[in-house]
Amino acid sequence: MPPHLLRRVLDACYDVAGTIGAWCIAAICVLMVVQSLGRQFGFPTGAINDVVAWLCAAAAFLTMAHAFKHGDFVRVTLVLEKLSPATRRVFELACLSVAVLAIGYLTWWACAFTYESWKFNEVAQGLWAVPVWIPQLSFAVGSILFLMAVVDEWWIVARGGVPTFVRLVEERHAKGDFSSDL
Repeated sequence: MPPHLLRRVLDACYDVAGTIGAWCIAAICVLMVVQSLGRQFGFPTGAINDVVAWLCAAAAFLTMAHAFKHGDFVRVTLVLEKLSPATRRVFELACLSVAVLAIGYLTWWACAFTYESWKFNEVAQGLWAVPVWIPQLSFAVGSILFLMAVVDEWWIVARGGVPTFVRLVEERHAKGDFSSDL
């Protein structure tokens, strides 16, 4: 696969996951309104709590790769900004290497956890009997995408490039948009 095509596929994966995460947040809003109305008009809404919890987890994990790539994760750059470009690259690689290990560990266990739920036919204990692996799948997929995004950035920096999260933040600042710095 040509590098430019791979770049487009990876970026599309991050964007699609981010969009799905945003839709999860919108669905949470709708469900909370429905639950409020249900309490007022006396129709049962108990299972909504379970669905909202699953959507919260999906929103959190599915948006991580997108947020990371766009520089929307909290990063302490006070030291990095003071370093020479060569030294900064070494520090970025070291930080990204630690991140690859930590997120790799998270991803391994997220997938193992989801697989075990599927293997043992675990069912949710709430009002809605759903196979637990279904909502857990967002945890596994989100973790995989986050790991891919961090490895992607590691590769960019290792090849001498500017990390995407730095480049995009600099582009926003050049346009006068400092909203993500608040």
